[in-house]
Amino acid sequence: MDYKKAGVDIEAGYKAVDLMKQHIKGTMRKEVLSDIGGFSGAFSLGSFKNMEQPTLVSGTDGVGTKLKIAFLLDKHDTIGIDCVAMCVNDIACAGAEPLFFLDYIACGKNQPEKIATIVKGVAEGCKQANAALIGGETAEMPGFYPVDEYDLAGFAVGIIDQKDLITGVNLKQGDTLIGIASSGIHSNGYSLVRKVFRMQRDALDTYYEVLGKTLGETLLTPTKIYVKALQELKKGNVTVKACSHITGGGFYENIPRMLPEGIHAMIKKDSYEVPPIFGMLQKDGEIEEQIMYNTYNMGIGMIVGVDSKDADKAVKLIEAAGEKAFIVGEAVRGTKGVSLC
Repeated sequence: MDYKKAGVDIEAGYKAVDLMKQHIKGTMRKEVLSDIGGFSGAFSLGSFKNMEQPTLVSGTDGVGTKLKIAFLLDKHDTIGIDCVAMCVNDIACAGAEPLFFLDYIACGKNQPEKIATIVKGVAEGCKQANAALIGGETAEMPGFYPVDEYDLAGFAVGIIDQKDLITGVNLKQGDTLIGIASSGIHSNGYSLVRKVFRMQRDALDTYYEVLGKTLGETLLTPTKIYVKALQELKKGNVTVKACSHITGGGFYENIPRMLPEGIHAMIKKDSYEVPPIFGMLQKDGEIEEQIMYNTYNMGIGMIVGVDSKDADKAVKLIEAAGEKAFIVGEAVRGTKGVSLC
């Protein structure tokens, strides 16, 4: 008896690392001091000496049951983007610049080519966020995970000068709320998605004119990464007073998180176009509208609060960064919370 007969292939682990190195290399920043294969990742903060009070901001998250659709379609090259997005978007909400990322892949069987494909997606997400992929872990756990399944999670660290932290404390009555478009469902609410739609290969491979692609392709569309858009606002001297990443809990849970006491968010539902996948989901699942907005992003992946005089400029800067932006509402006096009208 040896480790391989017990289900853990050490040689496969070595091969997976060799295969993923080509993808990781493209994420490196000048501050990275270590190489893949060591026991830890080292990142110099020497480039940030000009900050008055350099402050680290961190975020961690996973992909959730969206992975089940990747398993069914045997498509693993974009799911890593979701993992990075869920972490770096949270960091961006604080106004921070993502610095580096680490991933964790736990699987039933280490299939080097598949692991490398997953990491390829992680590396792509890191490139979009300008974050270095400085380390990670692949754990082969036979008997714990099915042979063809895995879990994927990540951890990111960013930096900001403390005086520039976005806290929401200065959001006031009359400030404008701007929504940045999502690419679809992103990475939340998939347990409900999998109850509504039939999770069989033929159903996922069905093309829908309204979607412009198959159902499976739509459901696996990667989460948008908003780091560049937030950075463009900062470069353009637009002060972001508050910011919310619309993830699990949708509008009703996430928007209040960016509000100070005494401020209420009024959101106009018709201020932007809701992607058709949400209409399909609501109709096929007979889901109440309130539940949709309390579960999904409904086409808006991030909301920022700015002074009304900066609203038009902010929209232009966000769109210059390659994203769609809409003026979706305003901050008013009232009980901390959100209303949709």
